Amino acid sequence: MTERALVFTDEREVSIKTTETADPAADQVAVDAHLSAISSGTELLVYRGQAPSGITADSSLKTINGDLSFPLQYGYSLVGSVVDVGDDVDDAWVDREVIAFHPHQTRFNATTDCLIPLPPDLERRAGALFPSAETATNFLLDGAPKVGERVVVFGAGVIGLCTIRLLAEFPLDSLVVVEPRASRRDLAREFGADKVVPPGEADAPFESVDDDPVGADLVYELSGRPDTLNDAIDVVGYDGRIVVGSWYGSKRSALRLGGSFHRDRIDVISSQVSTIDPTLRGRWSKDRRTGTALDGLRTIDHEALITDEIPFERAEDAYERLDDAPEGTVQVLLSYE
Repeated sequence: MTERALVFTDEREVSIKTTETADPAADQVAVDAHLSAISSGTELLVYRGQAPSGITADSSLKTINGDLSFPLQYGYSLVGSVVDVGDDVDDAWVDREVIAFHPHQTRFNATTDCLIPLPPDLERRAGALFPSAETATNFLLDGAPKVGERVVVFGAGVIGLCTIRLLAEFPLDSLVVVEPRASRRDLAREFGADKVVPPGEADAPFESVDDDPVGADLVYELSGRPDTLNDAIDVVGYDGRIVVGSWYGSKRSALRLGGSFHRDRIDVISSQVSTIDPTLRGRWSKDRRTGTALDGLRTIDHEALITDEIPFERAEDAYERLDDAPEGTVQVLLSYE
């Protein structure tokens, strides 16, 4: 069967290509796409040619093959319906709506372990944001926020806002968000931030807090900008933690480690959703994290995040819009209807 797939063909070039899709194998199902979400982090790095080409695209996902060199299919946030099943798959999967970690494509085959059934109380548009909610959940597991802590989040993009919403459920002392765009600062307030400031004002809330240690206890760097990691080091306090959720791709980070970094015993923690922290794997499986992320997704106002829904055939316009980064753009969806 001839289907259509989005292919990154070169720097800032995407095309809709035809591809042949066979009937599902015995252990597979066929999925018709309804919606897919464009990641304004990883996908834009691929689109801009800022992703390193020598590494595997994503070894944790069977649906994404090869490396990040052009041409390639990439994407991991799609909602569709199962329309056919292989001989070894239960017929109960037919007509089931699912969340798939799959590149943008009209129809595809996948094994059921690559799919998450969409809960009936969640809309398709919410389901398309599940990978962002799962990433935010992983950030909280890695950062381990504690009661009464002062937390700063750099970056109020989609994943940043999901993280802010989950953090707002904690009994923190304060939750401060640093974001350059005014419209996203407004969203951060709506999502539960106690204070929202533009870059350059992040340290103001922590200059003096009675006899308590100065500085933030926990900082999340989710801006996607390497230089922001220096701002995170400046704002975190003694024995504080910085969780780096941004993936910079081929962009270099010139860290300033000659100041307070060593003396203040600052921890810099890498967080990536493909795996769970080894210290948590005894009790946390990916299935448990999935259930927790779905619960978190129910608390997130997905309609406030989704600013654009663009037909799949006009995918090039969608990437151009995100690349130009107009003030009002947050989450862009592709529609296959």
